[in-house]
Amino acid sequence: MTVDWQLLAEVFVTLFVIMDPPGTVPIFLALTGTMAAKQRHRAARQAVAVAFGVIVSFALFGQQLLAYMHVSLPALQASGGLLLLLVAMELLTGRGEEPKPSAAGANVAMVPLGTPLLAGPGAIVATMVFTQRADDAGQWVAIALGVIGVHVCLWLAMRFAGVVRRVLKDSGTTLVTRISGLLLAAIAVQLMADAIRAFIEA
Repeated sequence: MTVDWQLLAEVFVTLFVIMDPPGTVPIFLALTGTMAAKQRHRAARQAVAVAFGVIVSFALFGQQLLAYMHVSLPALQASGGLLLLLVAMELLTGRGEEPKPSAAGANVAMVPLGTPLLAGPGAIVATMVFTQRADDAGQWVAIALGVIGVHVCLWLAMRFAGVVRRVLKDSGTTLVTRISGLLLAAIAVQLMADAIRAFIEA
């Protein structure tokens, strides 16, 4: 079996750009700002695990699942955009900074961090397209290695986000939170706009 290194590089670069490990750092800090370092590390592991599970599930069963539930990809994209917009409003208004119990903190790692922020419609669709192109074991291994590599980068970015937090301190983290809310709102609106355009063109 020969690994398709070109496909591996294509998968890694595509998903790296879409999932954007460096760009998740400020949003991760904003959503986990009230957590202790140990809780933040656990949240990073949970977010990456959830994202990986979602990506792998849709890679293997995505088309069948959406067809069975009569859900289109634009509908999935629009729902992800709405969810991110709600989170962005919390960050912009400061409600996301209120202390939360540990159970709620764990949920933040799953939704919205794990999905739809990391494993969003773009990453899901890209992975589904790559798996549809796979014809042999070497290509499947290349796709798997590419997906794993990007998730390792995501974990490293969030695992060491605490270092960034120590540098920024409380006032800097608050500023980053507001900026992250604005950027997240823009991402959410773009997702919904793309979904509306897809609905119109369909």
